[in-house]
Formats: sequence, C-alpha cells, structure tokens
Amino acid sequence: MKPLGCYLLLLLLFALHEKTRAHRHLLKISTNPRLDSARSALHAWKRSIHSDPSNFTANWVGHDVCSYNGIFCAPALDDPSQTVVAGVDLNGADIAGHLPDEIGDLVDISLLHLNSNRFCGVVPDSISKLKLLYELDLSNNRLVGSFPEVVLGLPELKYLDLRFNDFEGPLPPKLFEKPLDAIFLNNNRFVSVIPESIGNSTASVIVLSDNELTGCVPSSIGNTAGKLDELILSGNKLSGCLPEEITLLNTTTVFDISANDLVGDLPQGMEYMQGLEVLNIARNKFRSDVPDTVCTLPSLKNFTFSYNYFDARDEACYPKAVTGLVIVDKENCFTQEKKQRSEKECKKVLSEKVDCEATGCRSPTDGGAPKPKPPKKGSPPKSEPNPKAPKSEPGQAPKPAPHPYKPSLSPKQTPKTLTPAPEQGIVSPPTNNGIHKSSPPQFASPPLVYSPPPPPAAHIFSPPPPVYSPPPPLVQSPPPPPPVNSPPPPIQSPPPPSPSPPPPPPVNSPPPLVHSPPPPLIHSSPPPVQSPPPPLHSPPPPVYSPPPPVQPPNPQPHGHSLIPPSTSQSPPVLSPPPLAFSPPLLPVNSPPPPPYVIYPPVRIPGPLGASYKSPPPPAIPGY
Repeated sequence: MKPLGCYLLLLLLFALHEKTRAHRHLLKISTNPRLDSARSALHAWKRSIHSDPSNFTANWVGHDVCSYNGIFCAPALDDPSQTVVAGVDLNGADIAGHLPDEIGDLVDISLLHLNSNRFCGVVPDSISKLKLLYELDLSNNRLVGSFPEVVLGLPELKYLDLRFNDFEGPLPPKLFEKPLDAIFLNNNRFVSVIPESIGNSTASVIVLSDNELTGCVPSSIGNTAGKLDELILSGNKLSGCLPEEITLLNTTTVFDISANDLVGDLPQGMEYMQGLEVLNIARNKFRSDVPDTVCTLPSLKNFTFSYNYFDARDEACYPKAVTGLVIVDKENCFTQEKKQRSEKECKKVLSEKVDCEATGCRSPTDGGAPKPKPPKKGSPPKSEPNPKAPKSEPGQAPKPAPHPYKPSLSPKQTPKTLTPAPEQGIVSPPTNNGIHKSSPPQFASPPLVYSPPPPPAAHIFSPPPPVYSPPPPLVQSPPPPPPVNSPPPPIQSPPPPSPSPPPPPPVNSPPPLVHSPPPPLIHSSPPPVQSPPPPLHSPPPPVYSPPPPVQPPNPQPHGHSLIPPSTSQSPPVLSPPPLAFSPPLLPVNSPPPPPYVIYPPVRIPGPLGASYKSPPPPAIPGY
C-alpha cells in the first residue's frame, strides 16, 4: 500500500503544480495592461467584420490574446518583462469589413499584413499611433480615397504595399522623401505626374504600374543610381522622350516602361546600364534604330521592344544573335521581316518629326546627363552578337542571387504573402490597348511579391513577393530559375487570383531575391506561360491567371511580382514577380530550384512586376 500511496501523493502534487502554473499564467495575462488594450482593440475590430467565411477570427475571444489566429506576441522592446502583441497577419483570410479606429490601439505591432481580404473604406487616421510599424501591407483589398498620407508619418515604416486597391488622386511628393525600402502602388487609380522627388527615394523597388500617371519620366530618376534595383512604370500614360538620365542607373536590374505613350529614339549612353537583366520598352512609339550597345549589355537576359516603330537594328539585336538573350521584336517597321507593321502604318508615323527637346522631357544634347565611366576604359559593353555561353563546370558553385527583401519584424510562423512580392515576370492586368496584365497572386492557403514573409516569431524582424510581393525562395534553398528571358504573356487577363503566399522567413518581401545560389541553367526553349505567378517571400509568387489572348502580349520581365501577396504561414514579403515564359538556361551542376507555388486567383487583375531583389532590411533590435 505504501508504494501506491506515494504514487497517489505524487500525482496529486503534480496536478496542484500544473493548476498553480496555469493560474499564474492567467494572472500574468490579466494583469498586463498592454495586452488588455490590444485585446479590446481586436474585439472592436472583430465587431466591424461582417463576413468571415473561413471563421479565421472565431477564436478571438477570451483573455489569451496571444493565442488568437493571426496574432503574434513577443517581449516589449522597451520592457522585455512585458509581453505585447507585436504583429497582426490576416493575409488571405477573405475577411470583409472595415478598418476601425481602434486599430490604432495596437501600438506595439511592427507588422500589419492584411493582403487579399475584402476590407473597404478608408485607412483610419488612428494608424498614426503605430510608431513601431515596419511593414504595412494593405494590398488586394477594396480600400478607397486619396493616397493615405497618414502612413508617411510612421517613423519606422520601410515596406509599403498598397497595390490592387481603389486609391485615387495624385501621388504626394513626400512619398519619395520618406526612407522606404519598397514601394508598391500598382493597380490603383492614381492620376498625376510622377513627382520630381522620386530622385530622392531610397527604395530599391518602385512599382507604379497600371495607374493613370501622365507626363515625362522625371530626369531626377538618375539620382537613384546605386540604390534603385527595379523600376516598373508600365501601363500608364507617360509621354515624351526618355531622359538621358536613365543611363545613370548602372545597377538597376529591371527597367519596365512598356505600355505608355513614349516617343523618339532611345537615349545615348544606354551601354552604361551594366546591371540590366530585364528591359521592356514594348507598346510605345519609339523609333530609329535598336543599338547593339543595348543588346550586348553583359547581364541582359530579356529585351522586349515589340509594338514600336523601330526601322533599323544592329546585328546583335536579332533574335538568337546573342546567346542567353531573349529578344521580342514583332510589330515594328523592319522591312522584309515577318510579323511587322504595314508599310503604310510605318510611313504615317515615321513621317512625323519628333523633337525630344521640345517635349520638355529630354535636356538639350549639349547639356545631357553626365555619364559614369564605362566599366573598362575605352571599351564599351561587348558588341559581339554571339558571345560564348558560360561553361557549367561542376567545380564552380553558381553565384548566389541577391537576397530578396526581408521584413525585419516578423511574428512566428505568420502566413506568407507575396509582394512582391517576389521573383516572377512582371505582368499587369489587360487594358483596352491589349496590354498584357497579370492578376494578383492567388493565395495558396497558408503570399511577393512584392509582401515579404517575416522570420520566426522569436525575432519579429519581418516583398515577389512579391512579391516585389512581390516572394523568393528560402535563403538556403536552391534559387529558382532566372526571372529574365521570358516571352510576353497574353494580354487581357481574367480577374486577379486570390492572395498568394509569400516566400519563407528569409524572404525578399514583396513582396524582392534571396542570396541563394542561382538556379540551374537548361538549354531549353522558354515555355510560354499564360499566367505569371505573384511575388513574395515564398517561391517566386508567379501565379497569374491566364488572361484571354487579345493582342499579342508583351514579354514579362522576371522579378518582383506586382501581384498582391497571398496568405501563407509566414507574413507576406515583397511580393515579388510573376513568371512569364522561362528563358532557356544552360545546365549547371547545382541542385534544382524548389518548385514554384501556384497561388489561388485573386479578384483583381495583376500588374507588371519584377522580382524584389532588395537586400533584407536591418533587424529592429528587440523583435
């Protein structure tokens, strides 16, 4: 009997210990005023929700706010002994409602990811109280009103994703004065010129495609040299000639100005744009010749100049003339070539004189932009039409691709969103002009990218996305196939897919690429993809629903997806970029890249995007 008595006594003591510990935990929660305030705010938010088909907020009851779906807690930055709500991630929950004023009471959050829901109304001014907010992803909702300038007062904000909403009015010049790392505003209704202040921007990714922007490409854009990795202005109403200052962008990898009303010849000095991988100038009114100084740029993988009025080109600018370079050249004025414009149409346009100086978009020739020194003194970029293909020696490891944008403050296992983005070809929703547009990334339940997914909860350091929501692959995983050399996808696309998940923790949000080894090259012709995926920090978020073919679409650059990130188990990163036709690659003795994740369709057409390759943001101490 003694052993049995001792056993029962121990069992009783253990039960009392567990009960006491649970009581202490409950007491700790109930005596934490910061958690009490957050709980009240979340309960008010839940009352403002009028549709939650997946019952995502069903467990938003009781005292233990840290156990609520989509809520992440961590020690407070100013008092590690206090637990606070540090992040909210509702990506892809398909919740309908509005953003209540009480959202401003979540003063300790560093990330707010709400992409791919049905939130409507305006962004409340109370959001100004979120002084620690580092990532704000409101993409793929139904928000309205003018640009929410209240977000420009958030001192720690670095990642801003407002794409696929119904914001309208002018872009505020102060937007580009704020030290942001990623700006995704595509697929809204902004109507204005691009402010000259864009030259002061510190962002590595700027996506303004598929709005109603007019006027010139600002000459101040040259001031972003060395900082700007991707510039996507496609699907607007920009006019005039390209300023020579764009040739100063010697580290920019993606430059997409397709589907505008730009005219004239290409500026002198484009051979200085040594970092270019994707150059898309399709569907404009450019003329004159296509120089070999562009076609032989060392890093160029995809050059699309279809649907213009070019009537001459150097030998290196013919398809297949340069190994590893995909050229899309149809519907120009090249005589005795197939798939070109009629002689009558060409004569009508080319007979009209274009004075670039008179348009006010290009400075006089004698006062052009100062040019950087060429890479090699006295020798501009190679002009050989058929450079040797890179050898794939087993002993040489491929160079790691640039890391995508990583959110600094990310809760544990938050759903991934793409912003970004992340790494697929840029595709914008179809327009009346037959412009190919991709729909926002579908969200595979748990997204570039562009938004970029944050790291584990312990470090709330949270755009391809992404994925740039724009959504690149994990850092230690093999890199996905190169985003460039992709042929143009179909034009008009159906409604955008649902939110797509962002890449894993070390994401590039948008949303940006991870420092992982480049994907193996394969000598195969790029398979046409009619629906590019969205970006975010998950495998390139390229998931564009196949749009119905209308007019021949333009090729889409590979990179940050302009599609809103979808829900995943980690917060969205730079959504990062939809995949278009994958370019032929050379075999490399490296492990195959991880499979792409296809995200469900969203309800909004997708934009042209490129993978978000900006470096991960600095971690905020304490999260």
